[in-house]
Amino acid sequence: MSNIELLLEKLDVCPFEQIDKYVEGGKKVIGCAPVYTPEELVYALGMIPMGIWGAEGEVTLSKEYFPAFYAAPILRLLDLGLEGKLDKLSGMIIPGLSDGLKGLSQNWKKAIKNVPALYIGYGQNRKIKAGLDYNEKQYIKLIAQLEEIAGAKIESSKVEEAIVLYNNHRKALQEFNELASKHLNTITPALRSRVMSSAFFMDKAEHLEIVGALNEELKNMPEEKFDGKKVVTTGLLANSPEILKIFETHKLAIVDDNINQESGQFDYLVDEGTDNPVRALAKWISDIEGSTLLYDPEKLRGKIIIDKVRKHGADGVVYLLTKFSDSDEFDYPIIRKELNQEGIMHILVEVDQQMTNFEQANTALQTFADMI
Repeated sequence: MSNIELLLEKLDVCPFEQIDKYVEGGKKVIGCAPVYTPEELVYALGMIPMGIWGAEGEVTLSKEYFPAFYAAPILRLLDLGLEGKLDKLSGMIIPGLSDGLKGLSQNWKKAIKNVPALYIGYGQNRKIKAGLDYNEKQYIKLIAQLEEIAGAKIESSKVEEAIVLYNNHRKALQEFNELASKHLNTITPALRSRVMSSAFFMDKAEHLEIVGALNEELKNMPEEKFDGKKVVTTGLLANSPEILKIFETHKLAIVDDNINQESGQFDYLVDEGTDNPVRALAKWISDIEGSTLLYDPEKLRGKIIIDKVRKHGADGVVYLLTKFSDSDEFDYPIIRKELNQEGIMHILVEVDQQMTNFEQANTALQTFADMI
């Protein structure tokens, strides 16, 4: 087995097993619902932030709390709580960045008694001073809740250390993203997703060490010639094993993405060396562009996707639309128009964590691969 295979094997982790590992090791674990939770604050208090974005499978117990037409990651996340699979968490951070997530926060408080909901009521007008002030206050409120759970007071120096660590991790993932685009035979869509998804389930220092070693291995390899088509993906989630298998079957390689769960975690860095690291974290939210879950009056998401297509010479864009995600559905007509104006081929594929039949997606992606 090659060094790259060994490193990738280390990143093949199960979130529930990871929770057990950290708890048994004496660490408290805080769940982080999607998206943009200030993990650095959790880390600065000596706890482990664990990103939980639902799970593949049928929606079950959460049907008692939500209508059927809710985005599956929210339904499946509540399912995991109701099924007791998250009982070892010491809290669940839920950011109010969509109507669905706001509903989740209230239903979580009602339904899950032993894992407290830590709600962040983000101000969406995030770029003006009032919005930045408000979001900083939301983080200060969150800190008080986290301190109570940790049984310790947060130190500004520890927050700064966490920011530096997380920025180094973001830089490593940025580098991996570039290297993966030049080694498309070695880093398949499924393996690319594994590297990015596993970041939510591991101590960032541990994940950084593995990704750093992986990057060194890739840098020492010659650039690979890929006998297929290159695409940029966009959406909320792109970690469905079956969908990724379809990409590989039809020789569709992912050279970059505008996915909240992937590049959404590393495209932007937090300001370092400031007098107020908590405010720096609040400013990070104001710096992010092109996210479907953040107020974007200039509608920059389409331009960002187009720039990524041009940068990598991609053949097209695959829009992975999470079913019943209003935010993502609202963006699609705008982005479709912009891609058409630029002459960029694209296709919409609806994804759902409850999916059991992938024939429609398979046919669509096969046709798209033939067309481009």
